[in-house]
Amino acid sequence: MNRSHSGWIAGAAAAVLVAAGAITYAVAEDGGSGVEPPAADSADAGFARDMAVHHQQAVEMSYIVRDRTDDEDVRRLAYDIAQTQAGQRGMLLGWLDLWGLPKVSADPPMTWMGMGSMPPGEDGALMPGMATNTELKKLGELNGRQAEVFFLQLMTDHHKGGVHMAEACVDKCAVGVEKQLARGMVEGQKSELALMADMLEERGATPRP
Repeated sequence: MNRSHSGWIAGAAAAVLVAAGAITYAVAEDGGSGVEPPAADSADAGFARDMAVHHQQAVEMSYIVRDRTDDEDVRRLAYDIAQTQAGQRGMLLGWLDLWGLPKVSADPPMTWMGMGSMPPGEDGALMPGMATNTELKKLGELNGRQAEVFFLQLMTDHHKGGVHMAEACVDKCAVGVEKQLARGMVEGQKSELALMADMLEERGATPRP
């Protein structure tokens, strides 16, 4: 990956974190203005709960690959994904606290998207795009180029699932700042998808079908 790619990743991560602080402040202000908080079964609450879980796995995968390769480009990408998504996850969980809503629901994941009837995820994959337990174990056993390629493939699938969910929030969520965050996720993760496709090509690989 060239230096412009590296600079883009660092800059994008910094911009997201700055925006995150502003959005968190705005939501806190709304919380004191007498505006009725979202209901527990709303798209806003469902997105916050599900994306927090989705982000947690991205953070986990990013830290796994940082210990499996010395490639600075992959390690930098993994670090930026981990930092950005950990920050966003904190915001999502913070909003649930602010709204007085539970962080866990008895409803299946993605019910708020109209996907509550989909079959349970295979081997621990709770939502589309998420890695299975077997895949996470494999990632932790690979080294070097093999670990890099598998991570980029897993994260590509993960981002595609994340973009789908964030686009649903843009369409269905009612809280303005949450929709704003979701739009930022769509833009940021689509850009990272293009970057990861380039990185896979550099390693003689492609995204999984």
